Amino acid sequence: MSEFLLELYSEEIPPLLQINAREHLKHELQKFMSEHGIKYKKSLNYSCPTRVLIAFDGLPEKIKIESKEIKGPKVGVSDDIIYKFSKSHNVSEKDLIKKKTEKGEFYFLKKGKKDLLVKDLLAETLPKIISSIGWKKSMKWSNNDLMWGRPLRAIFALFEGKKLPFSYYHLSSSDSVSLDHDLSMKSKKINTLKEYISFLKTNKIIVDQTERQKIIIKKFQAFSRSKNFKDQYSKHLLEEVVNIVEDPNILLLDFDKKYLDIPKEIIISTLEKHQRYFPIFDKRERLTNYFFVVANKKDVKKFISEGNKRVVDARLSDARFFWEKDRSKNLIKQIAKLKDITLYEKIGTVYDKTQRVRKLAGLLSDELNINKEKAQVAASICKSDLCSDLVGEYPELQGVLGKYFALSQGFEEDVANSISEHYLPIGLTSPLPKKPFSYSISIVDKIDTLVGFFLINEKPTSSKDPFALRRSAIGLLRIIIENKLSIKVRDLINYAIRLYDEQGIKFENENTEIELLNFLKERMRNILKLKNIKIDIIEASISSHHGDNFLDLYKKNILMNKYITKDVGIKAISSYKRASNIADKAQKEIQGRPDAVLFRTDEEKILFEKINEIRKAFTTKEINKDYENLLIKLSETKQFTDNFFDNVVVNDENKDIKNNRLELLKMFCNTFNNFINFSKLEGR
Repeated sequence: MSEFLLELYSEEIPPLLQINAREHLKHELQKFMSEHGIKYKKSLNYSCPTRVLIAFDGLPEKIKIESKEIKGPKVGVSDDIIYKFSKSHNVSEKDLIKKKTEKGEFYFLKKGKKDLLVKDLLAETLPKIISSIGWKKSMKWSNNDLMWGRPLRAIFALFEGKKLPFSYYHLSSSDSVSLDHDLSMKSKKINTLKEYISFLKTNKIIVDQTERQKIIIKKFQAFSRSKNFKDQYSKHLLEEVVNIVEDPNILLLDFDKKYLDIPKEIIISTLEKHQRYFPIFDKRERLTNYFFVVANKKDVKKFISEGNKRVVDARLSDARFFWEKDRSKNLIKQIAKLKDITLYEKIGTVYDKTQRVRKLAGLLSDELNINKEKAQVAASICKSDLCSDLVGEYPELQGVLGKYFALSQGFEEDVANSISEHYLPIGLTSPLPKKPFSYSISIVDKIDTLVGFFLINEKPTSSKDPFALRRSAIGLLRIIIENKLSIKVRDLINYAIRLYDEQGIKFENENTEIELLNFLKERMRNILKLKNIKIDIIEASISSHHGDNFLDLYKKNILMNKYITKDVGIKAISSYKRASNIADKAQKEIQGRPDAVLFRTDEEKILFEKINEIRKAFTTKEINKDYENLLIKLSETKQFTDNFFDNVVVNDENKDIKNNRLELLKMFCNTFNNFINFSKLEGR
């Protein structure tokens, strides 16, 4: 059994591109092995900043190809098609035979049994697989034609301990591993994976990313135990740092304690986002003045430590200066400066947005029964921190810094929190604003954004969403659902449209209201799928939802999903299906309006009364509706429908009676469809 190694040696590849490259190469090679019936014992993929390695062990030297007939084009097609088919299989047109089938006469190619060397197959496919790596940006260097993620220096390829020869643009594969050594290149001939890993380790390169991660975590934990720190660090940052070092060495450094007076988010962002360092917390989860640095070599002379400390000190010194300067700037007075910040050319400035959001907040505050003046103040200053130097330096902290500015200026805590939390949520599962002022500002901010871009017809397409409107819509729906809010979304949309009109915004879409409500309805699919709601239930509820109460829509899905395989759901669906099967077959148009005068049996009258009882329950104010009780009531109709069908002949000889009974069944189905569209549900 043979071992196959492939290493691509290049200039430093950024972490995300590096991870994508190693995963892609492994996936494509596994796919290639599967398609050709090549079995192997194990495969692995390693990478470090300058190397991507793929290895397979336990490969056969050759594979047997059984004889087979390959069907080609139909007889009579153009010579060009026949030529292309022949060329794709490396045969002459004379090698093709004609054969009649049920669908006509076709060309066939007979291929006999043969043995193929795995190394030959690999040599043929590797250039294609290497080219198939998807880079966000590619580079071209020197006079070469190759476009790749970073300049590719060398290719190391080994099969059964020997060089696997192939060419890729200007490069030819080699059985030697190259590396930089004291500003010069050196190489060594390698025969096995074990020898490859050992050679790199000797030169202080750990190519296995999992091993590098274990080294980092082990050192973090050792330091944390010895200093009584909390074993806490960013997993996302760790993954990034693991892939920017080849020989991780952990340094425990500190900064001046005076900087702990500034908001901790500034310090954390400085360390994590700007420097890729790890902030350290004590056992009570308080930020300390210590931090970890993962260096790429040992800091024998302390130059790395001193250099990194100076960089952090300089950044925090600047941050502290801006903090002292910005927090004294009155947030109310900063509102006027928002006129200088363009939100989007067609919908005005950030100042224009805050004026609309303030008025929308006033409308929503009445519905939520919260302090209107306070809500409007929160809406007015929610973007004021965008004028600060600190947000210019730390744009990822917009809102968060506004909260601290507000608190330092004496604003109430719930108003201050609304500044930072109105940007939430940022994803399908990320945290939500939970306090009334926070979620009210978040709701009106998102509605204003959605209405604005729909009005100017800058809606998302199937492939593009440059203004993250889908994220805004999902965030809006999550806030409504998870905070159990029955709010009039349609009224907010229409008021927002009016506010844009008052500001003189040119409308390019007159159907904004209905299109936006449909857009929100479609986004509900994402939320419901995440809750593992069955697809037919989602379709049944979405297709029948015509209002703007998305909390009700959510409740119906949860209940239906809970009961659909239980007695309640089974009975409800069975009753509906039995009635709809007859009503849908009616030749004439029926609308569900039976005449009680034409009832001839008790079963008709009882079913009619039961339907009206349920219809009355549907007319209850939405805020008081008990959907679980409604679903149970629907399921309880089964005994009445069973009695009806057992004792009543729908197709009565009297046409008026027959039609009236069909109208009764249609009324029954329409009543069920007030809950969700039962016709979309699959029988269980």
